[in-house]
Amino acid sequence: MANLIIRNARITTLDPRQPSANALAVANGVIVAIGDEAKVMEKADARTQVIDAGGRRVIPGLNDSHTHLIRGGLNYNLELRWDGVSSLADALAMLKAQVARTPAPQWVRVVGGFTEHQFVEKRLPTLEEINTIAPDTPVFILHLYDRALLNGAALRAVGYGKDTPNPPGGEIQRDANGNPTGLLLAKPNALILYATLAAGPTLPLEYQINSTRHFMRELNRLGITSVIDAGGGFQNYPEDYAVIQNLHSQNELTVRIAYNLFTQKKGGELADFDRWTKMLKPRQGDDMLRHNGAGEMLVFSAADFEDFREPRPELPAGLEGELEDVVRLLAQNRWPFRIHSTYDESISRILDVYEKVNRDVPFDGLHWIVDHAETITDRNIDRIKALGGGIAVQHRMAYQGEYFVERYGARAAEHTPPVRRMLEAGLPVGMGTDATRVASYNPWVALYWLTTGKTLGGLRIYGENNQLEREQALRQWTHGSAWFSNEEDSKGVLKVGQFADFAVLSADYFNVEDEAIKDITSLMTVVGGRVVHGDGEFGPLAPQLPEPMPDWSPVRHYGGYQGATLTQASAAFAAAHRHSHEHGQGCKVHNHVHAAHHAAPTSEFQGFWGALGCSCFAF
Repeated sequence: MANLIIRNARITTLDPRQPSANALAVANGVIVAIGDEAKVMEKADARTQVIDAGGRRVIPGLNDSHTHLIRGGLNYNLELRWDGVSSLADALAMLKAQVARTPAPQWVRVVGGFTEHQFVEKRLPTLEEINTIAPDTPVFILHLYDRALLNGAALRAVGYGKDTPNPPGGEIQRDANGNPTGLLLAKPNALILYATLAAGPTLPLEYQINSTRHFMRELNRLGITSVIDAGGGFQNYPEDYAVIQNLHSQNELTVRIAYNLFTQKKGGELADFDRWTKMLKPRQGDDMLRHNGAGEMLVFSAADFEDFREPRPELPAGLEGELEDVVRLLAQNRWPFRIHSTYDESISRILDVYEKVNRDVPFDGLHWIVDHAETITDRNIDRIKALGGGIAVQHRMAYQGEYFVERYGARAAEHTPPVRRMLEAGLPVGMGTDATRVASYNPWVALYWLTTGKTLGGLRIYGENNQLEREQALRQWTHGSAWFSNEEDSKGVLKVGQFADFAVLSADYFNVEDEAIKDITSLMTVVGGRVVHGDGEFGPLAPQLPEPMPDWSPVRHYGGYQGATLTQASAAFAAAHRHSHEHGQGCKVHNHVHAAHHAAPTSEFQGFWGALGCSCFAF
């Protein structure tokens, strides 16, 4: 018999044999019946929990095929989110209030997830505005992969002065007297941005555990039930996986995680993967936390940058030999792998290496991934198909589309990335966010971008020939992403035998106006038959989280993604704490991003830019 039944629902199953249903039953974490309510209710007994969905839309749980949850959760509670804030005036009001409550020596950090184009003012704050708001509290604001704004207090905290040199590929903007102004620019290497961020205070272990729980709950609030973690700079294995392993051992994970391992030091890539392949078997773990292979960094020489305000970087001549050694090792050990690559020119050289290795060590069904692929050509799409690979696509153009058009023109942007062409070629295509630096973790922004072809600033960059129908976009966000962790047989479709991972939506995704897609949330999210998030009438069904730590955390006051005006979002957040939500407002209790948590030796050139240089890569 079933332990949980959802009834009176409009269920989109994504199963071609049974596209819709109005009830489903769950036992032992999987779906045991789905379809007509009367038939499903035959699985009920006196112990079955029956939940009335109130006629709401139910979808399979969303699966982010490329994000940075593990790293992001460690500092989620430290960061002020401007994700979804529609005006700079509101953003600055949030900043001012957070400055007032943040104790010394802590910083106020806005770390990605927004674009100036989302603001009605269509601009970033000025350094003068930030310094007026915060004369004494350090403030660090990261915008995409292109710049960071620091007030005078933050410059003092990191020790930047007239004699501080520019790092390779970065610029410390200076005034007429040679003093830093507070503007840091990627030229095009974002090292300067993340090395500076690394100098800020961090949270102790207990707080990082609390922070990660709140970040996962925020993802649950948006309907996410699975992610693939793409590693990142400063994310060393196994040291920096202690928090997520702790939560897993306590049965407190509320998102299924498949994690990739990201090499950390230029010149040491092969040694990293040689060590890790001796420590881990392919896909080692269980259905809640599982190893997923190598990447998204395989070798530093093969990674390009995606700051569309800057020219495309030329990769070094030595990348082929370095990449071949690593890929050969991975293929021999049957480790899946993924690689960050924005530009077609980079992808061409990478595929040359893959084809060479494949002739000697056949990939033969081994899942491998190209991440991002904004400017990939038809030829390279076909080469990936021939080698059995897939492409993980993220909504970075929703945040950077205006900059891409400015540099390359509207015509070039029309198929950047060419998602429709990838699908027509029969490639596995998974969707994600690449959160949290360049884009928000909100999957509904990605679904809006995929289906409307528009940036957050309202610029239409795609025509109908590169937009997806709503069901197709949802399919790529669910079953499409499951291929990227070798789980397409167990998740992404609501049918008998699949994981009972699903979300009851605040609005009907298939019928709302285009602009309303961005503000959809989940009123109830279920992972493995367990309610992990509830809002409104479903609120009492979900386990209650402890308050965000520390007590001055921005998450306590603003939550995470702001789906409306500041006033509306604040009201919804307050209501969430009272468990008396109305009108389907989302619980604004959480939020996310990543700041590195190792000491940054900013006082001397070689220690700062040398030691941190490669491990601070822009991911």
